[in-house]
Formats: sequence, structure tokens, C-alpha cells
Amino acid sequence: MTHDNTQYTREQQMKAIAYQTAGPIDREDALQDITLEKPEATGRDLLVKINAVSVNPVDAKLRNHAAPENGGWRVLGFDAAGVVEDVGPDATDFRPGDAVFYAGSIARPGTNSEYHLVDERIVGRKPSTLTDAEAAALPLTAITAWEMLFERLEVKRPTRQGAGVILVVGGAGGVGSITIQLLRALTDLTVIASASRQETQDWVRECGAQHVVDHRQPMAPQVAALGIGAPGFVFSTTHSDAHLQDLVELMAPQGRFGLIDDPKALNPLLLKRKAISMHWELMFTRSLFDTPDMAEQGKLLNEVAALVDVGRVRSTLTEVAGKIDATALRKAHARIESTTSRGKIVLEGF
Repeated sequence: MTHDNTQYTREQQMKAIAYQTAGPIDREDALQDITLEKPEATGRDLLVKINAVSVNPVDAKLRNHAAPENGGWRVLGFDAAGVVEDVGPDATDFRPGDAVFYAGSIARPGTNSEYHLVDERIVGRKPSTLTDAEAAALPLTAITAWEMLFERLEVKRPTRQGAGVILVVGGAGGVGSITIQLLRALTDLTVIASASRQETQDWVRECGAQHVVDHRQPMAPQVAALGIGAPGFVFSTTHSDAHLQDLVELMAPQGRFGLIDDPKALNPLLLKRKAISMHWELMFTRSLFDTPDMAEQGKLLNEVAALVDVGRVRSTLTEVAGKIDATALRKAHARIESTTSRGKIVLEGF
């Protein structure tokens, strides 16, 4: 089904995938191919011609629960790789023709469109050694992992009692996959990752985890059995409420606990006895509130690109699942919602 805006000339139009009614993915109208007006760059915005996008859990979450305003269309998608088509008058860091990668703002239309507007401060230069598809897999998860590790948990500042050990819960997912790599590339911490199937356990080892535990079983005895000491850091990417008691048990006193998921209920009192601090990460916060340090996201993406180009970090792309259209996106959303995917699913080209 295609929605046409006939008031625009062909030069003013662009293809997009969007929805009008929030809800489950198993409906024809859950995501639709439509035509929209091609936007224009103002201020510090870049107009980017989109070559590849990846799908994240946040896409499925929004599509399920966030109805567009006034019966309009909502275009999802955050991760993108593409080429700068035009720049706003206040943009100073990029020029038309620059290859870029980034994760856009949750408060603006998404990247599931032929052209996309993004503030230059949250944009990085695409790694020169990666294809568009490989690059599109990285931004949202790399920003999330970087901000959690180095700004929230401050993993380069040792905890008072913990061994130099971190546990990454849900290590095979998009965030977990890049977290493990950044830890191995930039810190001396020993990395334990949790994964529950042979396929995902092999994947986290490929990403660099030195030890693997199964989160379907109690993790505290598994970690203790490793004989490497109690982790001072835990980064929980999924099911934090279900695992919290287990995680507190395995952590060193005075440790730091970070999480990114949306637990229905979480009892922080469990952390009190061991004086464990709790840290939330949301990579959209800087762009959502136009924080003074918003440009840190562009900088860290450039640092990630440099790590990629010297071979210290690799793309977490595991599948290119077709062109950027409603049919392929609906299938990708369904896969993401199954919570069994490893790495990142990418769509490429219109």
C-alpha cells in the first residue's frame, strides 16, 4: 500500500516507510510504503541521502506503543549510513559528498526514508573500511555502549573492591556485541558475557569475551566458579528486573551497575546492602535535551570509526535483510521482537 503526496513534484518527493496506528507487527498497516516531501537543511542540519539502515529494539517499541500525532505518519529508524546531500547555513563540520554514519534523534522523523535531516553534532565520518551496510549496524549501539562504559560506569576508574572484571548481560545482542569489543580495545578489564545458546555463546567469544555464562541459569555460582574474583562492574542490557537479585549476589561490594532496558518494576533496595551504585543510559538524551555536550556523540563515533579502520573493532552486522521497504522492515521488526537475534539486522537501498 502506498500513500502518495501528489502535491509534490518528483524532485520534491522521497520514499519512506511509516505508520499511522501503533500496535503489533502482524498487520498490513503496521508499516507502509509512502511518499513524503523531501526535507530541506536549515541551521546545523545535514540532509543525508540514506544508503543503509539498521533495526533496533527501540523501533519495535515505538511502533507498538507510540501513536503519531493527529493521525499523521511516523517514520521510524535511527541508525543510518549515507552521503551528505546538502548542509544547513550553520553547519561547519561536513560538506556535500561526505560519507557519514549516525543514530538520529528520537524527537524527529527517522531514517527509514530516502533523505533524512540530522544535527551535524551527532554525526560521525563513516569508517572508510566498511560498506554502508556494515557501518549502519554500529552507531546507536556504539554510542550506547561508549556512554555507559566510559561516562556512566566510568570503567577506567577502578571500583574499590571489585576485581578488574565486568559482566555484560545479554552479550550477543547489538549493544552487547559492541560493548565487548570496546572493552577489549580500550580497557584491561576481563570480560564475562552472558549468552544462552551455543550460537550466541560462540558469537560473544568471537567478539572478544574471555568467559561466558548462561543467563538462563543462576549466574552467581557460574561467575564464582571462574575463580577470577567478583566483578566490580555489571552492564545489564536485557531482563534486568529478572536478573537483579542474582547480579547483586555476584557483584563486589561498592560496585557499579548499569542498565538500558525498561524493567516493569525494579527494586533498587537490593543494591543498598552492598552500596552498589546504579546508572541509566539512554543515547537519545543528549539530542532530546540539546545538551551543551551534544557534540560528544559525533566525536565518539569518529573514535569508533578510527578503531574500525585500524582493525581493533569490527561491524556487528550479521544479516542484510533486503531493501529498505515496508515488507522487509516488518520482517526485521518481528525478528527483533523475538529477542533471539544476534548482532544487527541491516536493510540496504531503496
